Amino acid sequence: MQSKNLFLDHAAITAHAGRGGAGASHFRREKFVPLGGPDGGDGGRGGHVILTADSGLKTLVDFSYRREYRAQDGAPGSGARKSGKGGSDCVIHVPAGTVVLTPGGELVADLREHGQQALVARGGRGGRGNTHFTTSQRQAPRLAEKGEPGETRALVLELKLLADAGIIGQPNAGKSTLLAALSAAHPKIAAYPFTTITPNLGRVRVGEGESFVFVDIPGLIAGAAHGAGLGLEFLRHIERTRLLVHLLDAGSPGADPRAAFESVNAELAHYDRRLAQRKQLVALNKSDLVAEPRVLERLVADFKRRGYEVFVLSAATRQGVWELARRTYAWVRTLPEPGVFTEAAARPAPPAPRFTVERLEAGRWRVTGREVEKWVAMTDFDNDEALTKLRDIFNRIGLTAEFKRAGLAEGDTVLVGEEEFLFQEDV
Repeated sequence: MQSKNLFLDHAAITAHAGRGGAGASHFRREKFVPLGGPDGGDGGRGGHVILTADSGLKTLVDFSYRREYRAQDGAPGSGARKSGKGGSDCVIHVPAGTVVLTPGGELVADLREHGQQALVARGGRGGRGNTHFTTSQRQAPRLAEKGEPGETRALVLELKLLADAGIIGQPNAGKSTLLAALSAAHPKIAAYPFTTITPNLGRVRVGEGESFVFVDIPGLIAGAAHGAGLGLEFLRHIERTRLLVHLLDAGSPGADPRAAFESVNAELAHYDRRLAQRKQLVALNKSDLVAEPRVLERLVADFKRRGYEVFVLSAATRQGVWELARRTYAWVRTLPEPGVFTEAAARPAPPAPRFTVERLEAGRWRVTGREVEKWVAMTDFDNDEALTKLRDIFNRIGLTAEFKRAGLAEGDTVLVGEEEFLFQEDV
């Protein structure tokens, strides 16, 4: 049976944090304590959703089978001021090197190191019991809060392999052969285009205690930015690399190293202009197949005039490969690690309005705003004291005035989050 390739470097999930437990409305009742008073405890916090980097994982394939993740709700409070138990967190293991984004491309977390964690959906706080609402005028409040809903977030996971240097080039330039010659990696190698359909990692040892990680990216061809070929979708795996080794076929019949160089760099620039500006070494491969030495000499001189370090080698015979490896290591030691490329993350998000009131249709309105939605979700609409408290909040934040400006009429339906109620002039 043919094995299925399970490398997956992109996934979308939804994280649901737990809801906080409800606060208790309870009064102390003991035989010899006639004025026991309120003693309702608070609800427990809802569980968080946490991502943790795991160096033992190499792919996001597990997320193709499960896309919804939920933390546990908090337990309700009880009498005698007993708080409810907090909900258990949902801990999700992802490969080290995973970048977490919003669907709009904003950076949420960059999990590079084993054990690094990110809280991506916060559990709701527990509702307060009636002990919190005692005042000099209100000695026996029956008011208690419902638990706050936990956050629900849609997330995009992208795996960016942790490599020091990347090998780029067109199909059949010899990238996989070079990686195999320098490391213990065993990429599939054949004499036809697109042998490599997933990135390959290999550790290259250049001396005692001296090594770096190379990644071989599937070949880039002209038009990759518009869907041709295989390499473009894997370019995220060289975003973290300090250095690029541009491998060019200089020996095959009909090969045009100059045109190949320009074509691949054009695709890099289309993907991200900063990636195209990354430090590059030029490696002229398949030198053993070159019949005329002056052809190589002219190529070397041409790239040197353009400011590139040039290496002549044969990955198949291993001639010149270790000179390239040692120079790559020297550069890797001095070049800084680049940050994650996320255009949206570089732009600060505009501040969100405190709330908005939108007319859906005649007599139906929707209010949005995180603060308003939280207070409504935590209100017990069967409790008159809770409704009075909600009215006071609406007045304080200016929502009542906005209702009047928008033209809400007595009896109109107002939707806030998952709750629905009728508008009254005195509320």
